[in-house]
Amino acid sequence: MNEITIIGLGAGDLDQLPFGIYKKLTKTKECFVRTIDHPVIRDLTIEGIKFTAFDKVYEKHDQFEEVYEEISEALLQEAVNRSVLYAVPGHPMVAEKTVQLLLEKGPARGIAIKLEGGQSFLDPLFQAVQIDPIEGFQLLDGTALSPDDLHIRQHMIIGQVYDAFSASNVKLTLMEKLPDDYEVYIVTAAGSSQEKVTKCALYELDRQMELSNLTSVYVPPVKEDALQYREFSKLRQIIAELRGPDGCPWDKKQTHQSLKKYLIEEAYELIDSIDAEDDEGMIGELGDVLLQVMLHAQIGEDEGMFTIDDVIEGITAKMVRRHPHVFGDIEVTGEEDVLVNWQKIKEEEKGSEKSVPQSILDGIEKSLPNLLRAEEYQKRAAKVGFDWDEVSEAWKKVKEEVQELEDEILNPNPDINRIKSELGDLFFAIVNISRYYDIQAEEAVYKANQKFHQRFTYIEERIQREDKKFSDYTLEELDSYWDEAKAKGL
Repeated sequence: MNEITIIGLGAGDLDQLPFGIYKKLTKTKECFVRTIDHPVIRDLTIEGIKFTAFDKVYEKHDQFEEVYEEISEALLQEAVNRSVLYAVPGHPMVAEKTVQLLLEKGPARGIAIKLEGGQSFLDPLFQAVQIDPIEGFQLLDGTALSPDDLHIRQHMIIGQVYDAFSASNVKLTLMEKLPDDYEVYIVTAAGSSQEKVTKCALYELDRQMELSNLTSVYVPPVKEDALQYREFSKLRQIIAELRGPDGCPWDKKQTHQSLKKYLIEEAYELIDSIDAEDDEGMIGELGDVLLQVMLHAQIGEDEGMFTIDDVIEGITAKMVRRHPHVFGDIEVTGEEDVLVNWQKIKEEEKGSEKSVPQSILDGIEKSLPNLLRAEEYQKRAAKVGFDWDEVSEAWKKVKEEVQELEDEILNPNPDINRIKSELGDLFFAIVNISRYYDIQAEEAVYKANQKFHQRFTYIEERIQREDKKFSDYTLEELDSYWDEAKAKGL
């Protein structure tokens, strides 16, 4: 079986190269290298060692994945008829995608992959920026960096920052978590005689870099509390402290039951911001809704019942499970198919939870506002055919309920409980009408309340302007102000 032997050239000069690696290089006729740009290669070339580099492959492709793929394929082809020596900067198992590809592909093609060490760039880099990695650090790939990868309370070392394009991407990604003027360090050729450490503001990162395959970026951990406010972990920590022994008396006193009204209030305040198309308001109100979620989760954790991790896991699993057309192999042709699949999966989930027959109305929360609850009942009933075929039939029902309410009110001996019952029937029938026109009854009443508030406060403003009181006006005069407000579009 032919083989590819992979050696590491270390992070610095020739005097840091392990003696065993040096002997292997001096005995070889040819050595393949990912890049010729390394201090050791310059020194060894003078000693007469021949290197074949893949630098030209970088010029052929726009994506690094394609570069690494071509290099690994070229080496495997060479190894079909002979043994191959391949050298990479640093250590073969640190930040070397070509090595990972060779380890994956080689055995399947009957080619053994052998690793023979080398010094990674990490040790000299830790020394260059004077940090202790036991405090927690991340080694990240600058060619595939995502904001989700960044843990800003740890030391971050970003390698593979080869050129201005990758440096710019690193800068922009870091700026999603850090201030533009946050101080970072550019480390070049750590551990060699050409070692250079440059401190700069983050926004200058792609302007000052000496770009090469020996360049890394070091980002110190964030210590300032205010800079961590965008981190979910910080929010979780704050909520835990609020409910902790030295926390806030009000927060410590709250229960799931006591917080219910605040969740409803915050949800409606968010709706206000949505209707007003107020983006800044939505940020604040969404935060208030999230606060309620976090408080309930913290109460669950304090009681040993559940944590916010359980909440996140549950909703994440549900989204994956109920979207097989996105995360699985189910195909859909449109929104209707999505809704049908969603309901089918939901019913299967409930079927696995209970083995006894249940009502199709089960699962609708009794704590819903009653107009919403009425709508949900009607929608469930409609799915099994218990619904009017035409909206005209629903209108007949509304008129029937109006007549029954009027009859009860005009009864010489009206029964308040009967009136309440007939009013409820009328509201329920009107919800049916709104459902036919795809209008949420709760939202329609919400808008009516807003309209009343705007017009009534207009009347108040007119009265205050004239320095009078409500009692100074007749109903007809007040009604005229109402008409004015209506004419103004309020």
